[in-house]
Amino acid sequence: MIPEIVITGAGTVSAIGVGKEESLASLRCGKCGIGPVKYLKTRLQDRPVGEIPMTNAQMAQKAGAPEDLPRTSLMSILALQEAIGQAGIGSMEGLMLVSGTTVGGMDLTELQYPRYSALHSCGGATDAAARHFGRLFKDATTLSTACSSAANAIIFGANLIRSGKCDVVVCGGSESLSNYHYNGFNSLMILDSRQCSPFDSERAGLNLGEGAAYLVLERAESARERGVKPLAKLSGWGNACDAFHQTASSENGEGAFLAMAKALKMAGLEPSSIDYVNAHGTGTPSNDPSESAALSRIFGESLPPVSSTKCLTGHTTSASGSVEAVFCLLAMREGFVPYQPNWTSEDPSCIVPVHKPMQKELRNVVCNAFGFGGNDSSLIFSAL
Repeated sequence: MIPEIVITGAGTVSAIGVGKEESLASLRCGKCGIGPVKYLKTRLQDRPVGEIPMTNAQMAQKAGAPEDLPRTSLMSILALQEAIGQAGIGSMEGLMLVSGTTVGGMDLTELQYPRYSALHSCGGATDAAARHFGRLFKDATTLSTACSSAANAIIFGANLIRSGKCDVVVCGGSESLSNYHYNGFNSLMILDSRQCSPFDSERAGLNLGEGAAYLVLERAESARERGVKPLAKLSGWGNACDAFHQTASSENGEGAFLAMAKALKMAGLEPSSIDYVNAHGTGTPSNDPSESAALSRIFGESLPPVSSTKCLTGHTTSASGSVEAVFCLLAMREGFVPYQPNWTSEDPSCIVPVHKPMQKELRNVVCNAFGFGGNDSSLIFSAL
């Protein structure tokens, strides 16, 4: 029998909050964390970003960690501390950490170039965060599938539980800003010079952001034995790779459609059972119509409320799937739909996102995270 998988802890840091409660307050009032570059040392100053409002030294002090760790690792530690604390697993040993990142310790290499940082690699950044927690983690692994990395880390963690290899898995992702991907996205000409506005007719691209978030996944039976009250259930997930193009999305959103369809089938839910979709919604000219087409194919005329929180945080790339998963859990807990305060005008090729405050009971929520190469993942969280 497939075990029921529940979430017993969650932690996050992003441009709109260090921790869940700060993030919740920002989501409720539509507070935006996007602004001029402040912490990343770059000559590209005319593209706003969603930075965590802390220096590396401030993060290290808050985390109780060495200051010379990659920013990606420092953010991981902060988010992990919150998730581990809520789940009450700090005294355990031998758990598995699954983390998604693409930048890894690139920020240290950029500062030391042409020397190479030993913590440069994606795995090195994850391992550095894992070591901070002593014997809590017996092993750590890193997934790197661009912007679906953290969502895929959650799927990987869930499959470890389904297979019987683990009772508890900590999974998510972390990504700091770096010149490497800041300049890379700029070369694709998809960075907006203003606050991004997904699904808006005037959208001109995305804003890059940074952040980290982790979920503690656990067999429901294990949570009951520990006397822990779960936050929600991970009821379904799906991943697809349409391989349409290295960076562009297909017009009909085939990969996104397949990912959502797989997640619904696993959860045993009809599309009409979904109360909210946290869209990938980057704000680029091609992504938003593609995702809109996929949503229309799945939901038809009964489209649930949809919004993209990237207009508040920026696109946290590899971490986006877990950052936005935590946002979904907060919205479910408090009974509201995150909204896009700066959306102004309809694009006939796009869905109309929620752009005003909305209270709504959320029983089943879809969280989308789509990566380059059409590596698309969807998660479904359900209330207990």
